[in-house]
Amino acid sequence: MTGIEALNAPKKSIKVSFKEAFDADLHASNLTNWQQEYDQTSRGGFRGAIVELPFSDLQVFKEVTSQALQQKCVVWPDSVWLGIPLNGQEESRINGLTVREQHIMCRPGGCEFELTTPQNYELFGMVVKLPALMRMAKIHGVDLNWSELTEHGRLALPKKTLTDVRYVLTRLLNGQAISAMPERLAHDLLMMALLEVLKAEEPAPAQTQSYHHRKQVVDTARAFIHDHPDTPLTVTDLCEVANVSRRTLQYAFESILSISPIQYLRMSRLNGVRRELIVAEEGVNVADIAAEWGFWHMSQFAKDYRMLFGELPSHARVHAYSP
Repeated sequence: MTGIEALNAPKKSIKVSFKEAFDADLHASNLTNWQQEYDQTSRGGFRGAIVELPFSDLQVFKEVTSQALQQKCVVWPDSVWLGIPLNGQEESRINGLTVREQHIMCRPGGCEFELTTPQNYELFGMVVKLPALMRMAKIHGVDLNWSELTEHGRLALPKKTLTDVRYVLTRLLNGQAISAMPERLAHDLLMMALLEVLKAEEPAPAQTQSYHHRKQVVDTARAFIHDHPDTPLTVTDLCEVANVSRRTLQYAFESILSISPIQYLRMSRLNGVRRELIVAEEGVNVADIAAEWGFWHMSQFAKDYRMLFGELPSHARVHAYSP
């Protein structure tokens, strides 16, 4: 819809939606039109919340997660996503690149990317369809270098620009503040904020060649783990498949994912078991599902599961949907 068409359209206000979940992967599915899979990596019960503003060509949201996560994400096609951590957040990572207080994240739609986020993390997200973004950029004389924007995943912004866009998003995701604002005005304000961000950005690529090698080591090991879910793999196996020493493997995992290889092995499989338990039919044997993921010692599995998720495996279905 053009600006003139919007002026002649019936005026309507927009409502903020709120969704809450008590399982990381169920929380991931609450974000409209995204394809996501979340693995919980810190210990304790999970709580996630999403506050979202829906438009036809623009999505704006705030995401809150209580536990550290490894996230695999794909945004809807023909779009671009900006991830803006709230002020004062601990460092996160996008595709292994550290995101600090001066950084935001940027990825194109239809392209998988990975996030590593700490406990008690809060993030603003903006997804816009490319035709709408390009139309607004042309109207306002903003020259967008598309390949530069999406190549690295991490952008640096001036402090004032970050402060201003966080203020706008905080105000508009407040249900009371936006309830009296026509949809057309809220949409325009958000698009202008988006253009201000993209106008001020500077790419922040990986600084050394070692990053690319570490990322390749981690990707190789993770692919091997994924392809052998029911095999009790060891760190030695991962070193051999990635053709690196134990020390190199350890450093690669800790620098890219903020977690050791042995922790990643255990956490990824425990999360796999939990995903299956949540959707399993009544009467399914927990031990059978655990065995499919390489857990053969049930007492140790139950102990590890409870330590990570704060509950027994048999409680997965009930506690994922209610606190």
